[in-house]
Amino acid sequence: MSTNPVVKAFAYLLVHTPDFVRYGSKPHRETGIDPDLHRQIASHLRSFEEAVAYPPNQVFLGNLHPEDLAAIPEPWWKHPVKQAKANGAYGDFVDQEAFYGFLKAADLFDLVYLTPKFTQIVSNRLKQHHLSIPQDLEKLGTGKELDKIEHAIEEQASLPLYHMGELVGSFQRHHEEDASLQAHVLMENLMTKASGAIAVRSLLRRAGYTPDDADYLISCSEEAVGDRYNRGGGNMAKAVGEMCQMRFATGSDTKAFCAGPIYALVHGASLVKAGVFENLVVLGGGCLSKLGMKLSGHLKHDMPILEDVLGGIAFLITPDDGQSPVIRLDSVGKHNIGDGSNQQDIMKSLVVNPLERVGLALSKVDKISTELHNPEITVPQGSGNVPLNNYKLMAALAVMRGEISRDDISRFIEERGMPGFSPTQGHIPAAVPYLGHAAEAMEQGKLNTALFVAKGSLFLGRMSQLSDGMSFLLERNPGLSYEKKA
Repeated sequence: MSTNPVVKAFAYLLVHTPDFVRYGSKPHRETGIDPDLHRQIASHLRSFEEAVAYPPNQVFLGNLHPEDLAAIPEPWWKHPVKQAKANGAYGDFVDQEAFYGFLKAADLFDLVYLTPKFTQIVSNRLKQHHLSIPQDLEKLGTGKELDKIEHAIEEQASLPLYHMGELVGSFQRHHEEDASLQAHVLMENLMTKASGAIAVRSLLRRAGYTPDDADYLISCSEEAVGDRYNRGGGNMAKAVGEMCQMRFATGSDTKAFCAGPIYALVHGASLVKAGVFENLVVLGGGCLSKLGMKLSGHLKHDMPILEDVLGGIAFLITPDDGQSPVIRLDSVGKHNIGDGSNQQDIMKSLVVNPLERVGLALSKVDKISTELHNPEITVPQGSGNVPLNNYKLMAALAVMRGEISRDDISRFIEERGMPGFSPTQGHIPAAVPYLGHAAEAMEQGKLNTALFVAKGSLFLGRMSQLSDGMSFLLERNPGLSYEKKA
């Protein structure tokens, strides 16, 4: 048995939120300058069925694998997956109607107003949803009359809420002066809470756990919950735990920009190994501000706005069970303060050094997962193919170290890398979308090792010029009796 903890279960989530694209940070700013942009956005939104059939989304939910995506012609949005399923092998794709119900269920301060008619529609959807609980329905209420909703929008700085272009409610501020409690900030936070809770409920179901079984939660989301006296104070983890009825758990938040999930998994695994907690959940809810972030490129190329989904992740970390993949805590790589911000030096700190420590060459690890941003989202905007660029840099390091020849660079990338398939939700793409695929492959004997690498941008907070990053090696459990299959 390994002395290191394991990832016992995992869950992924996508939420289709086309009518919230307008409230992504970039669309929200630019529609204030160009009101006609609302019309352009509306004409480029996808239906739920189109979003479900989009190949990268099917990979994210585990119905397809990264190697399947590599074989699908590009552009992927022109090649929908036939008989695509919203119920993924690794989690769920939630439609906007149902999500409105979960959003209202997450609302403990009467921030969300929904019309009586829409409330009834949402109630019927939640009654049918396998991740809904009775308490959700109790919190829906009977709704608010349309005239009260319109008054809130016109007189109280509330934000209008839409479904399929129709006004169905409003989102309220909770303080006239506090910038941290304005409607847009609170909406961002509540959407993170609701999507994070759905992901955790899915995780518990997949693990065969009850809410009472978990004892600690770590949230690695990108929101900043607080008021003017403690902006970003948190605690999203505990708020999610409350919505999931986890009576005997507590929690805290880990922030590290886009590298947050890797930090949270390392922190959580360390707490489990130390014996402080036994059943620990790492979670990440969706990020409203990232919706429509690259829409200019999509509109320019007359393609659908692909940033119309929230993402969600959840992982259960426990002591070794003799079967689940092991987090090698002796393999943790970190970007030291003194390492500088040169990309080659960062990769050496996060990839080469930790692998050397455990006796692995860069060319010998089976798979490497980096920031898995979907290039079909980023390339049209001019942001490049993020995972491919990272893999090229890693391959160049392998060449410099004499592990492979220049002629082997393409094969290195093909064998150890993968195409990006994650929605650009900031922290969500940070290597961990592949963790479920890796765990499944390890259990089947198809994979021995996978390195998870994520970088962060501390300089975005204007407190430092530093970059950031962390990595760890996931390893097939030594308790499994079979060897890796060819």
